[in-house]
Amino acid sequence: MQRILILHGLGGSDYPHWQAVLAGDLIKQNYTVSFPAFPKRDNPQLEEWKEFLKKEIEHFKPDTVICHSLANVLWFQTCEDLDINLEKLMLVAPVSRNRVVEAAQTFYPYTPPKNLKAKEIIMLASTNDPYMTEEEAMQLKEDLNVEIIIMKDAGHINADSGFGSHDFALDWLTKEKNDKGYI
Repeated sequence: MQRILILHGLGGSDYPHWQAVLAGDLIKQNYTVSFPAFPKRDNPQLEEWKEFLKKEIEHFKPDTVICHSLANVLWFQTCEDLDINLEKLMLVAPVSRNRVVEAAQTFYPYTPPKNLKAKEIIMLASTNDPYMTEEEAMQLKEDLNVEIIIMKDAGHINADSGFGSHDFALDWLTKEKNDKGYI
């Protein structure tokens, strides 16, 4: 059974955020899930979050990582230092490289890594995310060389933007492989 690590962004992803709902639903389906709360969620420091992430990965040994918002930048800033090879990585609502979020300024600047340390990667972005334009998302997709799904009018893909559903994540995580691909 997959071990799934869910990483929140600035301020956390408490219920009714789709990450919190997803964690509960995966546990109900007998997945092993870690959904840790990073220290100083409202005023994070990159080095503190990196150390926290490294310890969590060493302890939990995930097969899959799901990042939302600032957690994407954390993954970009940390993954090349990790001795890990994930089955899956989901990057949801990454934040722009061109605008610094003041409460998380230690996370900037960031450069997309050459190796995201995962076999299967998907990025989800929105047509109206206040933290990354659709054009910026398409450029990041190119820089990372990953598949992307652009969601129409999903805002920052969080509860504050009226987006509480997690079906996209649950479907992607639980799909079964067969010899012809995914069914």
